[in-house]
Amino acid sequence: MVKRFLFERKEIKMTLVAVMVLLVSCGDNQQAQYEQPATDVDFIEIQPATVYLEKKYPGAIEGLVNVDIKSQVVGYLESIYVKEGEYVQQGQSLFRIKDDVYHEQVQNSQATLKAALAAEETARIEVEKIKPLVAGKVVTELQLQSAEASYASAKAQVAQAQASLASSKINAGFTLIKAPVSGYIGRIPNRIGNLITPSDVIPLTTLSEINQVYVYFSLSEADYISFMKDSKVNEGINTVELVMADGSAYNHTGKLEAASGNIDRTTGSMALKAVFANPDRILRSGGSAKIILKKTLDSALTVPMASVRDIQDKYFVFALADSNKVAMKPIEIAGNSGNNYVLKSGLKVGEKIALNRIDVLNEGMPVIPGTAKSTTEKEK
Repeated sequence: MVKRFLFERKEIKMTLVAVMVLLVSCGDNQQAQYEQPATDVDFIEIQPATVYLEKKYPGAIEGLVNVDIKSQVVGYLESIYVKEGEYVQQGQSLFRIKDDVYHEQVQNSQATLKAALAAEETARIEVEKIKPLVAGKVVTELQLQSAEASYASAKAQVAQAQASLASSKINAGFTLIKAPVSGYIGRIPNRIGNLITPSDVIPLTTLSEINQVYVYFSLSEADYISFMKDSKVNEGINTVELVMADGSAYNHTGKLEAASGNIDRTTGSMALKAVFANPDRILRSGGSAKIILKKTLDSALTVPMASVRDIQDKYFVFALADSNKVAMKPIEIAGNSGNNYVLKSGLKVGEKIALNRIDVLNEGMPVIPGTAKSTTEKEK
């Protein structure tokens, strides 16, 4: 019994020793695992430089003239003289509304006018007939006054009939709808036989003059204040560039104009518009584009875009710290200049930041620093 007890005690001691050896071994493995080898990384030194800062703003394109074509009379659509997307000249016929009713109104007004003219002539003759009788004291002055009043009433009826006839002719003329300006025809949603009214929400079509176009965009209140300050010392800032929807640069520059005199309280932004010549008519009303605003900055700090890590809309760089280790630093970006970001804050002159291996670097990671060209040299 005693022997058995001593044997079991010996087994427990051996087990404890084995566990301790295993724990020490695991600790050594973990320490070896966390000791990372130094990585070769090129660093670039931050130096001030003169840069051209650019910012892009989404914009909406509108023609110089955008007209909704609507009917001014009620009737059935009888003819369509143009096609969607066609360029038309001012005064060109576009649509015709069935005009039978309106021509009948013209004829009725003409008949009314003739009757009024006849009544006027009768009243005039009556006045002329009574005048000598009054002079000879055959009839009283009161009868002459009554005849003259009837004559004046007949004249008024003639004027009323003439106005009615003119109105009828105008309405009849409205049945032929012509282009008020030159431009491109938009969609034509109606078809021949549809009932057309002036109260229709959807127009017969739209007409856009696009020899010049407006590109409307908005600046935040802060950007607008900065822009106004810059425009006082640099008139060239009012000249802007355009990036089309396919990403290509538009080959004409534009001029900025105010689109509103007040800041929108709901959005906190100021609306502006840029005017662009459009001789090739490549820009169309309803399209989208991006406006590029540029300005020159002296002694600005820049970092290559390749050096910046974007994490949840926040920007970071890896700066060279003590003991050849990297420190992850947040930065604020003021805008773009070519392939560089223009810094708003986060770095100082002379600091060195990693230029490559950004995807493998982490906070406190040891590196073997190499030297790349400074941002100033790269700008040159």
